[in-house]
Amino acid sequence: QVHLVESGGGLVPVGDSLTLSCAASGRTLSGDTMGWFRQAPGKEREFVASITGTSRYTHYGGGTQGRFTISRDNAKNTLYLQMNMLKFEDTATYYCAAAIGVPDIATTIAEYDYWGQGTQVTVSS
Repeated sequence: QVHLVESGGGLVPVGDSLTLSCAASGRTLSGDTMGWFRQAPGKEREFVASITGTSRYTHYGGGTQGRFTISRDNAKNTLYLQMNMLKFEDTATYYCAAAIGVPDIATTIAEYDYWGQGTQVTVSS
């Protein structure tokens, strides 16, 4: 059983930066793809970013590339999302997820097996 816990969310002004963390326990995830998704009120959960186990490949959803950076520290079993130049429309609950046994980039909800409880990011205008 994998347990994922996100942290680092908060209330920030437009243009500011935040770094989200996702600490994993229960299994070493160094060989598994991980990702970030987000869900705004009244909207479907959407893909934000994905990273393979060795960090060789990353992929970003629309609207975030160039501003967001996904990374991981396998020694700490932790996933990160650095978010710069935050916009009002980035306001959402952010979730990390793990795709067990998946070696490639994963962009759909169905590909992920474990999810964190989410951390709220609110960008004020």
